[in-house]
Amino acid sequence: MTKETASTTKSSGLLKWVEQLGNKLPHPFWMFVWITIIIIATSAVAALFGLSATDPGTGEEVFAKNLVSGEGLRRFLEEMVTNFAHFAPFGLVLVMLMGVSVAERSGLLTIVLRTMAFAVPRKVVLPFIFIIGACGNIGSDAGVVIVPPIAALIFMQMGLHPIAGLIAGYAGATAGFTANFFIAGTDVLLAGISTEVAAGIDPDIEVSATANWYFMIASTVMLGLGGAFIVSKFTIPKCKNFAIGDEGIEAFKETPKLTTKEKKGMLYAGLSVLIFITLIALLVIPDGAPLRNQESGGIVPSPFLRGLVPILFFFFAIPGYVYGKITGSIKKPDDLLKFMEQGMKDLSGYIVLMLVVAQFINLFSWSRLDTILAINGAEFLQSSGLTGPFMFTLFMMLVAFLNIFIGSGSAKWAIFAPIFIPMLAQLGYSPAFIQLMYRVGDSITNCISPLYIYFPLLIGWVRKYDKNIGIGTIISLLIPYAVVLFIMWVVLLFVWYWLGIPIGVGEGIYL
Repeated sequence: MTKETASTTKSSGLLKWVEQLGNKLPHPFWMFVWITIIIIATSAVAALFGLSATDPGTGEEVFAKNLVSGEGLRRFLEEMVTNFAHFAPFGLVLVMLMGVSVAERSGLLTIVLRTMAFAVPRKVVLPFIFIIGACGNIGSDAGVVIVPPIAALIFMQMGLHPIAGLIAGYAGATAGFTANFFIAGTDVLLAGISTEVAAGIDPDIEVSATANWYFMIASTVMLGLGGAFIVSKFTIPKCKNFAIGDEGIEAFKETPKLTTKEKKGMLYAGLSVLIFITLIALLVIPDGAPLRNQESGGIVPSPFLRGLVPILFFFFAIPGYVYGKITGSIKKPDDLLKFMEQGMKDLSGYIVLMLVVAQFINLFSWSRLDTILAINGAEFLQSSGLTGPFMFTLFMMLVAFLNIFIGSGSAKWAIFAPIFIPMLAQLGYSPAFIQLMYRVGDSITNCISPLYIYFPLLIGWVRKYDKNIGIGTIISLLIPYAVVLFIMWVVLLFVWYWLGIPIGVGEGIYL
């Protein structure tokens, strides 16, 4: 096998084009600034020519509004701060990730993922690596950072090349980023944007964090089985000819052992989780429980679902604090505050980005261009017949392609949601289902994007074993995961669509 050296590796063909084009893209903040400027200019031209569309639901004629006007300027200045402060995803993400930060920085998440990975029987270790990679992302990007080196160690103990483990762990945590057995930050973030946009259709529409949960549970199992097939049939044979450097062997030669403090910390953290879950169950399950819907007595909708983010905050923060106190990573109460503060520092870029994203969504809505585009787009899809699976596939392929260049899932959804949610709602599809299709496309090409923020980390891990492996070789090992898992994911979505199975708690495919 021909090897590429680190110093001379050159991308060619499609990969070279992807890297060159991706590197020319500005930071998402400036990208949204330019998109917003384009929306403002377009609104002026559209209003000048009297662009309009007839709402098929009400028969009302919707006209474009000129944002380059005194009214537009006044509204922008008066509501800019409100748009940012009241932007739905903003508070939800901050609250949840403060809790996750406590569990992550106390060491609890790392220990839990590591212990689960090494406790699995050998015969199911391959699918489990993909499942733990996907589920590990409940702590933001924790799965991407933790799972690949653990998978390398496991593969080495199984007599397999550790680079195959690195590739498998990275593919599971990135291509399966949006899939999970649990409610994660991605669910909260995307649901917030979807709700913000869907409110323009019907103020009573609320896309909850559990809107895609059932489908994502099935997706996690599917990714595990599909990933295991790819790694056994493709990755392991391809990696047999790679060398293993002494530095690589030294880095991962021993299985990490739990210390007495870590074992005790996990025990008491587990007990705290059990007590917390029992308490929540008592507040939800019995008839007339305070977290049920006080009028209907049901759970969908209910204060429980609407308050899921604060519940998840305590779900992570409490065991994280207990574990930290016992292991010594938290020595005084102020350490808890430091962990949450550090989590907020990590989100500083997101907070700045949301300033311009909030303005874009609201300006797009004020101009009525979103409604006009949605109505005309829906009419086009209806007249062309592209209203079913073929249209779904094209939509997911478009998102997957753009994901190679634009890594931020929330940034892309902030662009797509104001267009596709109203458009497909005109055809009767629910915002939750449209969000679900977006998530499939947004997740699957993470693993093959050289612009993904953790790709350099993977290169560093791989070169601990073989310093001669270049970017092109690494990408070639990851492409089968993106292609095969995308096909499997699309088939799963079509089966779900044809059977009409609920995609989440209280959510279906249709409005």
